[in-house]
Amino acid sequence: MDLELTEEQMLLRDEARRLLDDRAGSAQMRKAADDGNGFDPGLWATVAAELGWCGLAIAQEDGGLGMGAAETALLLEECGRRLACIPLWSTICLAAPLVETHGGERARGDLLRRIAAGALRATVAYPALSKRDPLAPMTVAAATAPTGYVLSGSISYVPDLHAAELVIVPARLADGSIGLFTLTPQSHYVPETIETIDPTQPMARLDLDAVAVPDTARIDEGGLDASDFALPVLAARIGLAAEQVGAAQGCFDLTLSYIRERRQFGRTIDSFQAIKHRCAALAVDLSEARSMLRGAAAHFDAGGMSAAVEVDALGFLAARTLFDVAAESIQMHGGVGMTWEYDPHYYFRHAQASGIIFGTQDERLDAIADSVFDEAAS
Repeated sequence: MDLELTEEQMLLRDEARRLLDDRAGSAQMRKAADDGNGFDPGLWATVAAELGWCGLAIAQEDGGLGMGAAETALLLEECGRRLACIPLWSTICLAAPLVETHGGERARGDLLRRIAAGALRATVAYPALSKRDPLAPMTVAAATAPTGYVLSGSISYVPDLHAAELVIVPARLADGSIGLFTLTPQSHYVPETIETIDPTQPMARLDLDAVAVPDTARIDEGGLDASDFALPVLAARIGLAAEQVGAAQGCFDLTLSYIRERRQFGRTIDSFQAIKHRCAALAVDLSEARSMLRGAAAHFDAGGMSAAVEVDALGFLAARTLFDVAAESIQMHGGVGMTWEYDPHYYFRHAQASGIIFGTQDERLDAIADSVFDEAAS
């Protein structure tokens, strides 16, 4: 498998980097985070509507460009590098793959085309986002009604719910299967802000108290079970890992910039052997994580669910690398690393919050071990 970036992929990455360096710097990130909603509408309008980032991996027949996880990962890496406050991951990695995999013809023709055109910000309200199986347990039930369905239940942590113009809610049907329902803010719900440690990735609570929706709100073409969500969740996990690898690189870059300027004992601290060794170790970790990301994305594009074990390994490595880089960044910044005026704490908090999405590191290692033992036993 050739993991070298093509000329087209390098151009995509470089143009995204140039834009985000200009439009998603520390000041813009801090403003969006301090506003409480973690959303930069101006940046979103540029990348979604003008540049077409949301349509990158959507099939051409559905209005997209027909690329894959490899190209999506490049964009999310750059967004993570700057902690860009836009709901790109939730729209193109949570919502779009779910609609593409299980949405009916009407949903694909409407929702996917609007997402691809940058005209719809969307997310998915998985009931157990912090578990490796995000559908265990199901917390929303859908009862049939004369005019459609009535949804009842609550979901504690929904990413980018405040910024979303549509949320897809998996709900348990009377026959035990799972249906997919689309809800819109104000009409069906009011997001309840959840205070988390990461202001760059806002979460909100979704409470549904006997919310009536029409038949057209259901977008699947037949009841689903938990296994049907494996493929779209895999796509979401690759996107999340890409964002984490990018964030680790961004944190490492700002640390290198700082130690090249900070002087002690008459010289910059980047000349100290101990600092060099720590930076070299982080550079190796970053290279390893990025290589695994490239391989997992390419494997997913080629074989779908056959990349599951590789994505588990990627999820573990990306989360650990981001945490380690952010922790070391605070250490190498010295005393100012703990202050609000410097950015390492944003990356550290993002590492802690994103590191438990779709399961803890221990759960991922357990899944890898189970796969290895099952293969050895067969």
